[in-house]
Amino acid sequence: MSLALVDCESFYASCERIFRPDLKHVPIVVLSNNDGCVIARSTEAKQMGIGMGVPWFKVKDAFLAQGGKVFSSNFTFYGDMSNRVMNILEGFVPKVEVYSIDEAFLELDSLEENYNIYGFGCHIRGLVKQWTGVPVRIGIAPTKTLTKIALNEVKRLNIPTKVHQITSTKEIREALANTPVNDVWGVGRRLSEHLNRAKIFNALQLADTDPRHIKHKFSVVLERTVRELRGQRCLDIENNLTAKKQIVVSRSFGARVADLKTLRPIVSNFAVRAAEKLRHEKQKCSQVSVFVRTSPFSDHKPQHTGYKTIELATPTNDTRDILIAAKKALLPIFRSGYDYAKAGILLSRFTSETSKQYSLFKDPNEPKENSKFMEYIDQLNAYETQVYFASQNTKRWSPMKQNMTSPKYTTCWYELPVAN
Repeated sequence: MSLALVDCESFYASCERIFRPDLKHVPIVVLSNNDGCVIARSTEAKQMGIGMGVPWFKVKDAFLAQGGKVFSSNFTFYGDMSNRVMNILEGFVPKVEVYSIDEAFLELDSLEENYNIYGFGCHIRGLVKQWTGVPVRIGIAPTKTLTKIALNEVKRLNIPTKVHQITSTKEIREALANTPVNDVWGVGRRLSEHLNRAKIFNALQLADTDPRHIKHKFSVVLERTVRELRGQRCLDIENNLTAKKQIVVSRSFGARVADLKTLRPIVSNFAVRAAEKLRHEKQKCSQVSVFVRTSPFSDHKPQHTGYKTIELATPTNDTRDILIAAKKALLPIFRSGYDYAKAGILLSRFTSETSKQYSLFKDPNEPKENSKFMEYIDQLNAYETQVYFASQNTKRWSPMKQNMTSPKYTTCWYELPVAN
């Protein structure tokens, strides 16, 4: 029995190198929205001591002085490259669980009779690199938790192939002995402190502890972790992830927004994006909420937080209905004289898009819902927004600071890479 965990190496930084071969050995950092903090680092940047989450202004001068390259986050580009990697993986194995934008679990059980699993992992890595330009690491083991351990061993041992398989009891116990307990999947800082007080400092000591004792003293979740470390599969590959219960689209602003004329199209943009996500989830919503707030760090300025929920008569995923509700929610919570630092929209109370709920009474604001119309708009806007709604901001102005964004190489006709 074997599972694999595929992890894209320094994913955001690796994406920035795909169309920039001149950056192959250059230290790279990627910043958060508004260029505030470091959220991704290349290996070279890590070796320079750049920490994850460190405020950019603290390391900016020293990093740039040593030849480092900085980028604002380009999530459209990163998301598209992630989809390309995941599509390749799905073509190799019957079951793939996309765990995050840069990680996926693969089920290899059905391949063991016909393939050398380690060689198969090397083959996958080579093709992903060749077809997308994204380097990946692969950990292979009997359980999900052990694949994480195998992946850590790739980094610790600096394995040249970037693929590592732990199968035998000896291999597993050796890897566990070299893994601090706080590096075990699902064991956070606070839990590791409790385990340290119980004289459990590494993954092997945790695996050798009676699972029943762990369940009694800690939790059933940690008990499952112990069993997984022992090679007993408790967590299967999830093909169909649980449907979301809410969708939130929000941003902090790099420049403060003080007037409704500026704020309204920003919230409309959030509403349009939220509706797109809702349709992608094949859901409808019955509640639309809007919130605005000033910065809690501006002590010298007046503070205000507003939140309003609009109940819809019938569930909908039509952007026009959600825009109408967002406008109704924004008007009563906006206050003039305040400098707003963040706004957002939240969709909730979901039902399947296949269901239809009717009201006993005629709704004066009957939903405009037209699924075909929305489908056509989604198709037109799949790679680059071509169809806007009247209340949106169509001037491509953004309240966020993203002054160092790379081109959307793969999703925008006007930003395709050019070869000389």
